[in-house]
Amino acid sequence: MTDRYAVIGHPIGHSKSPLIHGLFAQACGHTLRYEALEGPLTPADGFERLVHDFRAQGGLGLNITAPFKLRAFALADERSERATLAGAANALKFEGGRILAENFDGIGLRRDIEVNLQCPLAGRRVLLLGAGGAARGALLPFLHAGPAELVLTNRDEAKAQALVAELAGRGPLRSRPYAALAAEGRFDLVVNATSASLSGQLPPVPASVFSPTGTAYELAYGKGLTPFLKLARQAGVRGVADGVGMLVEQAAEAFAWWRGVRPATTAVIDRLTVPLE
Repeated sequence: MTDRYAVIGHPIGHSKSPLIHGLFAQACGHTLRYEALEGPLTPADGFERLVHDFRAQGGLGLNITAPFKLRAFALADERSERATLAGAANALKFEGGRILAENFDGIGLRRDIEVNLQCPLAGRRVLLLGAGGAARGALLPFLHAGPAELVLTNRDEAKAQALVAELAGRGPLRSRPYAALAAEGRFDLVVNATSASLSGQLPPVPASVFSPTGTAYELAYGKGLTPFLKLARQAGVRGVADGVGMLVEQAAEAFAWWRGVRPATTAVIDRLTVPLE
């Protein structure tokens, strides 16, 4: 029987995961079936039923995308530290009668920035916009990279402060409100982990936080120069990038978790990259 994997989301028609994992399997010489499953919004337990049915039919692992990451986390029997901090899972594995949960978004983001964009985080000043699931998933991988400082900002300042308190002692992490960022000077890396770009909006970040020799990273992908990236360009930043590399790198982490081998990612990223301009 062919090994089965899938991605569950709603809507799911736009997902690149089947293409990505198909290319990974081909490159690694693995035979598997990877499909996209439309997750039901009703009934209330429709997502959970779909996961259990997929597992009962011999499925080995799942990628999870919006809006089911929180429910996937809750469904798991065992959760990684990264998933626990994020409070969300973007990958599940069925092993020994148990459901294991992981979150590879943050480690995929870090690898894209450090390896693909050649922007090491060690000793650098990093500004992370947002305090939702995407930002939460990035915090531990970023802190493990040894930045000089990691500053977190969010419209809901209390939410950012709570995250900083949760990670007290884990690294040079602090929060600052948007209104105070103008006094913070320039950062080597500014990452937009808010949902603003999905609706064509700009988070209230001042242009003064960008360094012309630094990097501006937009987690959204395939949307060209978002308002955030346009602001960075106007501030003279040469290194701008969207999240397509993160998408591929987190998929490679899941593939390795399931299959025991990490596929090369460069050719897949090149295939999926849409020019920003």
